[in-house]
Amino acid sequence: MQSTRLPDKPLAPIAGRPMIEHVYRAAAAAPAVDAVVVATDDARVVAAVERFGGIARMTDPAHRTGTDRIAEVASTLDCDIVVNVQGDEPLMHASTIEAAVAPLLADPTLGMSTVCRALRDEHDILDPHVVKVVRNRRGDALYFSRAPVPFMRGPRTTVWKHVGLYGYRRTFLLEFARLQPTPLEEAESLEQLRALEHGFRIHVAETLHDSIGVDTPEDLERVRQLLAAAGRELATAAAADATHT
Repeated sequence: MQSTRLPDKPLAPIAGRPMIEHVYRAAAAAPAVDAVVVATDDARVVAAVERFGGIARMTDPAHRTGTDRIAEVASTLDCDIVVNVQGDEPLMHASTIEAAVAPLLADPTLGMSTVCRALRDEHDILDPHVVKVVRNRRGDALYFSRAPVPFMRGPRTTVWKHVGLYGYRRTFLLEFARLQPTPLEEAESLEQLRALEHGFRIHVAETLHDSIGVDTPEDLERVRQLLAAAGRELATAAAADATHT
């Protein structure tokens, strides 16, 4: 709510609903998700969530990061896996959430997972706001960076965009939130590097779906246009089905 570039953005209207409702419904649509809880330090968000029938929890306003906020709520839950979906990702796809959960279900020793998608646009590869990830052959993260990694000195290889969605084993999340920030984390301003610097694995699954973090009025307008276009396509398809019926 205190975003300097887009104040009150969780409540920004998109297709007749607040942004947080779009995120909530996307998370609820993932088959692996048993419950969705909005963690916030603002009573206005709680009120908005409760108006559309969702669940929200007030958290300590002193939290430095979203992970700390999620950990506070997770400490009160009886569950094995927690997924951290950013509240400013209204285009998040349910299958992307499923991709983050699947490795944790398959490997009980894994503490943390996230997702990536292939980057094609050269502008995105060079853009420091688009985080890149390099993985090993098992799909585990080697490094996350705002720089264009890997550096293409030889034959070109796939550059992977990190999609900011995280799955945690609940016990690991509570441990991770207690760890002190690390030098690479602070240098890149990427919290996930804290886990790597402390020697923990992060599995990075692939997704075909992109998501747009809404940080500016321009991002908001782009999302509104994309959702409007998607709504028109659905309406056209429904009309065609009705005609054939």
